[in-house]
Amino acid sequence: MQRLPALLRCCFAAAVFASALLLFQIQPIVSKAILPWFGGSPAVWTTAMLFFQVVLFLGYLYAHLLSRYLPLRWQGAVHWLLVIAAAALAPVLADVSWKPSPEDAPALRILALLAATIGFPYFLLAANGPLLQAWFGRRFPGASPYRLYALSNVGSLLALLSYPFVIEPNFAVSTQASQWSIGFGLFAALLTIVVWQLRAAPETPPELTETAVKTNGAAPAISWRTRTKWLLLPAWASFGLLAVTNHVCQDMAVVPLLWVAPLSLYLLTFILAFDNEGWYRRETVAWFALASLAGVALVDWMSGSLGLIPAIGVYFASLFFACFACHGELVRLKPRPAHLTEFYLTISAGGAIGGVLVSLVCPLALTDYFEAPIFILGSFLIAGGVLISAAGKTFAANPGTSQVAAPLPKRLAWAIPLLLVVVYGELRNFSGDYLVSRRNFYGVLHVNDQLAAGQRRRMMFHGRIVHGFQFLEPQRRTEPTSYYAPETGVGIVLRQLSSQQKPLRVGVVGLGAGTLAAYGKPGDTFRMYEINPDVVELAHDYFTYLKDSPAEIEIVLGDGRLSLEAETDERFDLLVLDAFSGDAIPTHLLTREAFDIYRQRLAQDGVIAVHISNIHVDLRPVVEGLAQECDLQTLYFVADPDVAQQKTGAHWVIATNNQTLLADEVVRRATTSAPAQLAVDRLWTDDYSNLLGVLK
Repeated sequence: MQRLPALLRCCFAAAVFASALLLFQIQPIVSKAILPWFGGSPAVWTTAMLFFQVVLFLGYLYAHLLSRYLPLRWQGAVHWLLVIAAAALAPVLADVSWKPSPEDAPALRILALLAATIGFPYFLLAANGPLLQAWFGRRFPGASPYRLYALSNVGSLLALLSYPFVIEPNFAVSTQASQWSIGFGLFAALLTIVVWQLRAAPETPPELTETAVKTNGAAPAISWRTRTKWLLLPAWASFGLLAVTNHVCQDMAVVPLLWVAPLSLYLLTFILAFDNEGWYRRETVAWFALASLAGVALVDWMSGSLGLIPAIGVYFASLFFACFACHGELVRLKPRPAHLTEFYLTISAGGAIGGVLVSLVCPLALTDYFEAPIFILGSFLIAGGVLISAAGKTFAANPGTSQVAAPLPKRLAWAIPLLLVVVYGELRNFSGDYLVSRRNFYGVLHVNDQLAAGQRRRMMFHGRIVHGFQFLEPQRRTEPTSYYAPETGVGIVLRQLSSQQKPLRVGVVGLGAGTLAAYGKPGDTFRMYEINPDVVELAHDYFTYLKDSPAEIEIVLGDGRLSLEAETDERFDLLVLDAFSGDAIPTHLLTREAFDIYRQRLAQDGVIAVHISNIHVDLRPVVEGLAQECDLQTLYFVADPDVAQQKTGAHWVIATNNQTLLADEVVRRATTSAPAQLAVDRLWTDDYSNLLGVLK
């Protein structure tokens, strides 16, 4: 009989753990599933995160109201019935009817899609953690429920870490969704055992239960200042999580690996803070936060010369220690168990506020990704405040013992050079010298003029990656440049196809500055597909490739893959795929399903040209494998950069069965015969892609 209470407590712990595991496992599953429909933008994840944070808040609100206004047994019955209904009725993945059209607002479409599919079960899972902790406090009055919160974060962390390393590489998205549904059913069975236990819990209201067990007299009232900190500390941590995620995704890839790493660090700070207050040593964490934030400022100061992987590591370290400081301070303010659901409700409201700021407010109010430098500067002030508070209390406790604590001004003096580094390094991010900056759901665009080797040129940037440039001198204005110069793979193929003395029909997925239009001749048609309306506007207003081209130029606004899928009558002599967002990989354009669409849109002897230049990953084996699956032969072209000649260099893969082109002597001489450095053992599909397998 003595084992029974321990066994019953284990049921509570298992239910809390399982619900947290499911809660965070579904986030990358559904986000990856809808990513191809919205252009592969980093904003897909931040918008999804906004949804998850808002629904988390609503779930906590439901838990708070349910535990406050219903008798305990009714609480269990209502929650159990809703979970059973969600298990039976709610779909996990959206069907194709949810695919957006060009006129749809993508952020609103994502929010509506998620609400109609995973919204209801996610809402119940979100409520489960605080609700079961409140029930645990009623069922076992002498036990603290706060370690269950740490356990729930362990489940969340396990879900996130397992996804990119175990789930994603081994299972298709549809299989992942099916497995998740089975897991939700098992959770419902666990919840049945927990609800059954509530029969033995006292019906005493939480306040009276707390009064019966407390030993230190009347509990102090909770001030609004304390409640404000409950709200603002998690709001700042949530703001930083999404700001840093946006920052790293724009320069590498919009994939679950780079979603879950910062989110895992964020959750780890919750685990450490709530599991045991001994983990959080205020002064130590504050100093680490100050040092790592200064490290970020140095990375920004060096403008990328450190390399992406170390730079991401520094950013993630700063996120970890800044969030640990916020959550550690939050735990120092935690209330007695009677106010547990209110505490968690306020924390979740703060998380939702952070999500709203990054996902909705910042894209409207800011012209660049200023969230990251704002977070770095603000976090330095917060960590500095924690350091002053911690050092001041130590000094006050040991005013005459220099061996224990150095005088306060001398100790804090070490933070002054770090502050100078942070202020200088981050304020530089706000002083871009651009002709124009634009920001929307799909990212940040800049246009500016530069003087290089005595030549004036106009540059287009997406994030920090060049997306084309044009010489401004009249004699060079029509010269194709950057990744599309005559010596690049696409330049060579276009010139050879044009030599066949027939009008060409060319499709281009990704407009950029419109550089490829420079190859157009009278009678040719260049049909450009571009998902970002700001790119179209900037290409028309600040570059002249489109207006100078003698070819007929057609602009199609919308996702290139979805547009090609709908245009069943289009046939192209050349289809160019160049839709990188920043330096991020457009994975939805590099799947078997996508290549089936491209193959159907080719004319007889048509050619597919895929731009695969990337600092961090080698996409050659992916593209060559897809082409081979579609019975197309491939050629690989590498054009080396030449700073003196202002040549960017580029890597292109050409896929075709055009025997004239394949046998062309000019083409053969330019082709790189070296074998691929990497190999993939499984084709990428809409259900499956694995970034880890193609990292350089």
